Amino acid sequence: MRNPLSRRFGLAACSLLLIPGATLTAQQPAGWASAVRAFDDLVRTDSVVGGSLAWFRDGKVLVRHDIGFADRAARVPITPKSIFHYGSITKTLTAVAILQLRDRGLLALDDPITRWIPELRQVHNPYGSMDAITLRRLLSHSSGFQNPTWPWRKYAGWEPFEPTRWEQLLAMMPYQEIRFAPGSRYGYSNPAYVYLARVIESITGDAWQSYVYKNIWGPLAIRESYFNLTPWHLAPYRSSNYTVVSDSSRREQVVDNGRDFNPGVTIPNGGWNAPLGDVILWARFLTGAAGGDAERARLDEVVLKRSTLEEMWRPVVSVGEGESMGLGFFLADAGGTRLVGHTGEQAGFRSFLFFNPVTRAGIAGVVNTTNDARGDESGLAFLAALKAAQQTLR
Repeated sequence: MRNPLSRRFGLAACSLLLIPGATLTAQQPAGWASAVRAFDDLVRTDSVVGGSLAWFRDGKVLVRHDIGFADRAARVPITPKSIFHYGSITKTLTAVAILQLRDRGLLALDDPITRWIPELRQVHNPYGSMDAITLRRLLSHSSGFQNPTWPWRKYAGWEPFEPTRWEQLLAMMPYQEIRFAPGSRYGYSNPAYVYLARVIESITGDAWQSYVYKNIWGPLAIRESYFNLTPWHLAPYRSSNYTVVSDSSRREQVVDNGRDFNPGVTIPNGGWNAPLGDVILWARFLTGAAGGDAERARLDEVVLKRSTLEEMWRPVVSVGEGESMGLGFFLADAGGTRLVGHTGEQAGFRSFLFFNPVTRAGIAGVVNTTNDARGDESGLAFLAALKAAQQTLR
């Protein structure tokens, strides 16, 4: 799984048919028009089939922009009900779950990961003992584990999209190596969050998905989110995902990859499917926007204390260019304003969610197309849309 913010970062547009952008306009924030232009530039120049952009405050969408198609062949437009995949934004769920267990006295952030997964002692660590790698370092992407979950993928047709069983990860452990001294720097890692999910499962006895449903989504009334295959009652709203590829003559075409896919064991680091509104409900909780509802505020506090969320948003390791990593969240600078959030990219979908913890305003965006034909050029187009979106939160 790739992540647009980790690149440190780690058919041609004229043939793309778009419906007019549908925009809900209420109280437009400063910079919204520029954010929409940058988002539409991404759609146009990167051959994106469809996407959504929404600005919110206190968990309520104040302005929204939907453009393009959820299903290009059937000409199904993007609407507020459209369901997308959010990739690594899922990691924020796993991080909150770990902190829930910490607050309940069931683990410590400075526990070695080998306390919970002793098999990781098989990984080669030229910098010392594997016991030195803590949960805190996994949460902050400073553990030294590699980025991809499936490190030897050659994209052959017979290969799985991602490892489908925990046993496959166990089998790979003796053939992996820690890439840098744990805690010394930032290095984005997807398997780190699979290991964190394994800790949650070991402590609670619940599958990671069940834990999230029971202890996060349930009390927060997040109702239309799910993992893996789409429930029947939501199937009409699921967006297809697309990839732009080029042939030997550099001619581009948009490939429809269908709607559902199996993220395998990577679900805890990138498996969240939902309409954009559910992601904004998650941000409502993160920003503490209970709106004067005493019961809502009580349930928010049950999910995770405000003081613990603020702890998660303290810098642990520098990412570079004014950005840092906390515990499961990126901390970005927008003209001197600190923003909190995450990005995601998997299986054709690219997304971002950022908010200002002081003003409780935020912005979320997602597109259903990845442009593999343009490489770094595509990454820069996404980054430009992200930066313009962040400027609305200054």
